[in-house]
Amino acid sequence: MAEALYKDKNQPIEKRVEDLLSRMTLDEKIAQLSAVWVYEVLDDTKFSPDKAASKIGHGIGQITRIAGASNLDPESCAKIANEIQKYLMENTRLGIPAIVHEESCSGFMAKGATCFPQTIGVASTWEPELAKAIGEVIRTQMKAAGAHQALAPLLDVTRDPRWGRTEETFGEDPYLVAQMGIAYIKGLQGSGLHDGIMATGKHFVGYGMSEGGMNWAPAHIPERELREVYLFTFEAAVKEAKLASIMPAYHEIDGIPCHASSRLLKNILRDEWGFEGLVVSDYFAINMLYEYHKLNPDKVLAAKKAIEAGVDIELPSTDCYGLPLKIAVEQGIVSEEVIDRVVARILEHKFKLGLFEDPYVEPSKTKAVFDIPEQRQLARKVAQKSIVLLKNENDLLPLSKDVRSIAVIGPNAHNVRHMIGDYAYPCHIETLQNMADAFDTARPEHVDLADKELFVPMVSILDGIKEKVSDNTEVMYAKGCDVLGDDTSGFDEAVEIAKKADVAVVVVGDRSGLIHGCTSGEARDRADLNLTGKQEELIKAVHATGTPVVVVLVNARPLSITWIHENVPAIVEAWLPGEEGGRAVADVLFGDYNPGGKLPISFPRTVGQVPVYYSHKPSGGRSHWLGDYVECSTKPLYPFGYGLSYTTFEYSNLKIMPQAVDMSGEVRIQIDVTNTGKMAGDEVVQLYVHVPAQNVTRPVKELKGFKRISLEPGQTKTVVFELPIALLGFYDENMDFVVEPGKVDVFIGSSSEDIRATGQFNLVGEKLIIGNNKKFTTKVTVKD
Repeated sequence: MAEALYKDKNQPIEKRVEDLLSRMTLDEKIAQLSAVWVYEVLDDTKFSPDKAASKIGHGIGQITRIAGASNLDPESCAKIANEIQKYLMENTRLGIPAIVHEESCSGFMAKGATCFPQTIGVASTWEPELAKAIGEVIRTQMKAAGAHQALAPLLDVTRDPRWGRTEETFGEDPYLVAQMGIAYIKGLQGSGLHDGIMATGKHFVGYGMSEGGMNWAPAHIPERELREVYLFTFEAAVKEAKLASIMPAYHEIDGIPCHASSRLLKNILRDEWGFEGLVVSDYFAINMLYEYHKLNPDKVLAAKKAIEAGVDIELPSTDCYGLPLKIAVEQGIVSEEVIDRVVARILEHKFKLGLFEDPYVEPSKTKAVFDIPEQRQLARKVAQKSIVLLKNENDLLPLSKDVRSIAVIGPNAHNVRHMIGDYAYPCHIETLQNMADAFDTARPEHVDLADKELFVPMVSILDGIKEKVSDNTEVMYAKGCDVLGDDTSGFDEAVEIAKKADVAVVVVGDRSGLIHGCTSGEARDRADLNLTGKQEELIKAVHATGTPVVVVLVNARPLSITWIHENVPAIVEAWLPGEEGGRAVADVLFGDYNPGGKLPISFPRTVGQVPVYYSHKPSGGRSHWLGDYVECSTKPLYPFGYGLSYTTFEYSNLKIMPQAVDMSGEVRIQIDVTNTGKMAGDEVVQLYVHVPAQNVTRPVKELKGFKRISLEPGQTKTVVFELPIALLGFYDENMDFVVEPGKVDVFIGSSSEDIRATGQFNLVGEKLIIGNNKKFTTKVTVKD
């Protein structure tokens, strides 16, 4: 008997899909539209053929988090992946393998995987090459463990730091978010899906600008702003990075939940942008259409709404896209043609991934690619480059390694758990155990959260300091207080050691995660942005001793730290710096690394300013007619793009060529930057513009290019921006994407407020409708 055509690897994928689809029953088709948690087919940590027969007997579209929902090490994950694929290939009628998806917000969310700084810290590097390198490590580790799809990156633009997931984003600016996201996606996906990991852009769209900064709450975003700011990052990822997958957001826009929006998922994503990838639901989001949004009376109609709107796959487990969807088809509520189109798309991706020919991995090879020295070096490099120096009065920093005594104080000084983001592996195992009641299926096996094997090896900031100082330096430690709570009983000890010390390093901030007791992360939204608990009071008590104070922020989002800024001489923003964060912070404190990170999001003076962001309209950013609030300035405490250094930089010799530019051309903008200090350091050169428009208002300035450069003392480099005029496009009064003639103001600086050189050029000719011929990136080169 001749082998089925779909099994012939020499046939075109289109013909293989057509053949396989023609052989499938309705049950087999519907099985491809959903997933199962890995623990639904396990007995303890062993694969269960009996459970598999019940759960995936007709096949399955995806397996949810073999690594991220268990305490299996990478080699065991690879073995389980192989057993699941073997069962599907040999014990189901058609032998269709599954896509295994995992999380990867700050690295592969797996036991033993490299834990990088949280995304907001990666954004602070302003170095897309580092985001790409992180993606490449995640790709290597995921493929070794038998995974095929990463549920990252977040392409959400967020301007409301009350939102708990701010830490997972690349910040407030669409251009920066797009550039970091594109690089990360290219690192994950590599040269093609056969050798890469499918990246998933999320959350489509506007998720980070909800009512009150609350998770899953409605977003009120006008159409022009939606397209120019929030859709821009996804469009750039689809068109420039060939993004393989999209995940809609939980919330609604103008009454339509994103998982039910055919306008978003079909009209814009597929018809306008030409997206050819898979749309996967956020976890439980299809069920939420009726249970949470009250949009449909039951799961059957929720399934109909989602699949007809354009959601291809239901995650994390089979629910609405199981029996309810089958009922919808059998009753004629949903056409089987709709099912066929979606299943064909899923099968196409499984063929592109090479799963039919090569569904297995080699478990013995996993250890060779998990948290090896080169990956640790990258984690440390990213952590170093993510650190932002917010204040350094009288050059208190860097500290001398020979300082006589240091008091290290604070709840985040000696706690590695507090140095990682909400989607790091230990945090999510913690979450699954605390949320077990939310699942109808068995929860994953119990994990002891005190087990150090949950973490890759880490040292705390206290230990990083101890490693750095001389043998003659006395390092004293006191916790002082917790991140949350009103207990100040530890203050006396903290004050006592501060009095004895030459300098006090106070390490405060957040505990990120998804459960009660965490101060940031998914569902951990804030009503104010002060330091939580008694941490600011601890700083005040230490400051009152008269000992010089350095505050190190190990935090997840912008904080309102006005008192600290006004009273403490040195402030270091370390974000959630990951596995090498303790050493990276010590590198900066003692001058072995000169901080050069810049803020990817503005810091408000008070929560009452939110949203506060640099690219506001001409009528924004101030209260007319007196300017400021009654209580405080309308300016941010620290603006977008801000960050100090231990050295100084001078900008000179701005050149803009040509001065008159055709609508379809590009302009060359260059600037010389010189290190005028005594220490080698990095500067992020930032290009902003103000674009002319006839009938719609435009932001006062918009980021359109940037480059991080390293300079030795006295060294000069020339940074050249090749700015495509199409990148200046906007939506006019008719919602056409256009550029118009007029004067373009150019600003180059060290931050959005610290502008060092200004100029202009003219756009000449007739108004041009760009349409889909958009550009998303300014090419930047550096000359010595």
